Amino acid sequence: MLVHSRKGKWAVWAFFLVLFLPLFALPLLVVLAASFATNWSGALPSGLTTGHYAAATRGESLHALTTSLVTAVTASVLAMLVGTWAALAGHALGRRGRRVLDTLFMLPLAVPSVVVGLAVLVAFSQPPVLLNGTRWIVLLAHAVLVTAFAHQSVSAAVVRLDPAYEQAAASLGARPSTVLWRVRLPLLLPSLTAAAGLCFALSMGELSATMMLYPPDWTPLPVRIYAATDRGALFTGSALAVVLMTATVLVLSAVSRIRTRASYR
Repeated sequence: MLVHSRKGKWAVWAFFLVLFLPLFALPLLVVLAASFATNWSGALPSGLTTGHYAAATRGESLHALTTSLVTAVTASVLAMLVGTWAALAGHALGRRGRRVLDTLFMLPLAVPSVVVGLAVLVAFSQPPVLLNGTRWIVLLAHAVLVTAFAHQSVSAAVVRLDPAYEQAAASLGARPSTVLWRVRLPLLLPSLTAAAGLCFALSMGELSATMMLYPPDWTPLPVRIYAATDRGALFTGSALAVVLMTATVLVLSAVSRIRTRASYR
């Protein structure tokens, strides 16, 4: 910590708790408590039950969770492939070229996600590429939304790479492809895993664009949470939200372990 005095540290911790508890911890605790309740008419929930979780982990809810996981993993893989390729290619361009490339990749973040969903819907509702009504349009929209984060993360890491490693490998006769696979990508692995985790988390929680695009047989879990709360089933929606958060945290924990091992390497 930058604060070395004991009183200063206590003040910083107190300030952190004052901000963290009401803004982050308390809402999550309320959702967690509601997921076990059948009634909440007082200060605390009543009628504690685990029935909401039984319904949230089977049938259509389990299918929705699987849909969200497949969508997030697919979108993250596509985003990492495109974003990493663009970051490596853009590093070889001049300053003006990199600026244009960064602007293109940042466009989906400059507008609301619902606008991105509408753009994808209009673009792929007519031949020759007709994706409307299929799962592929949802996967494509999620990939478009998260690719910007992958590109920005990898671009920042590429700039920080020490060129001496690549120059040493090239001087020993390594081909450009060998330098890429054996030198650059291993050095970028911590940043790649961090970007993949960010893309996965953002895709798991995406709702606005998904609402415009999802077909009946490809309903991600955030859509099901919205539908449950819209019908007034707040406790069921809370259980679904906890399941969504738990699945996301578990995947991010696995990605974090991979990143830690990559950092040690």
